[in-house]
Amino acid sequence: MDALVMCGGRGTRLNADVEKPLYEIAGEPMVDAVITALEESRVERTVAVVSPHTPETARHLDSLPHIETPGEGYVEDLGYALSRVLKPVLTVAADLPLLTGEVLNAVLDAYDGDSLTVCVPAALKYRLGVSADLTFDHEGQAVAPTGVNIVAPSTSETMYLAADPRLAVNVNRPTDAQISEAWR
Repeated sequence: MDALVMCGGRGTRLNADVEKPLYEIAGEPMVDAVITALEESRVERTVAVVSPHTPETARHLDSLPHIETPGEGYVEDLGYALSRVLKPVLTVAADLPLLTGEVLNAVLDAYDGDSLTVCVPAALKYRLGVSADLTFDHEGQAVAPTGVNIVAPSTSETMYLAADPRLAVNVNRPTDAQISEAWR
C-alpha cells in the first residue's frame, strides 16, 4: 500500500518561524520522523502532499514524489490528493513525530477492505496533556482522530481504536511540542 504524507499546513498555532512539517522535535523535523516511520513499515511508496504554504518542505522532501495541492485546508487538500492516487492508500499527517513503523504496521494489519479511521481515546490525550481539537462519541466513549487513516475504494468505514500514545500526540501547539520532546 502507498502512503500520502500530508505536509501542507502552515503551523500558525505553533507560533514558529518555520513551516509546520519542518518544526523540529528533538532536533529532527517532524516530517522526517514520519518518513522514517513509513520507511520502517510495510508501506511500499510514500508521496509527499505539499501546498503553496510549504515550499521549504517541498524542497526538503525533493527525493519523494509530490502532489501539490491548492492549499485550501486539510480536508480540501486531502480530497485533492486522494483524487490523484489509487486506493487503498494510507494517509498520515506530518505532525506525528512519535510514529513508528510498528505502529503503522498495526494500522495496516487492522485494514479489512473498508476505509479505516484511526482514533485514540480522548481520555488518553487529556492524560498526556496534549491538545484534542476534535473529539466525538463512539459507542459511549469520547475518541479523537489521530491523523492516520486508510482510504479504501469502497464507501464503507470502520474505526481502529488504539490506546497508543505514539498516535495520540499531534503537534499543533507549543505545549504539544514540549510533550513530544519529553517522549523522544
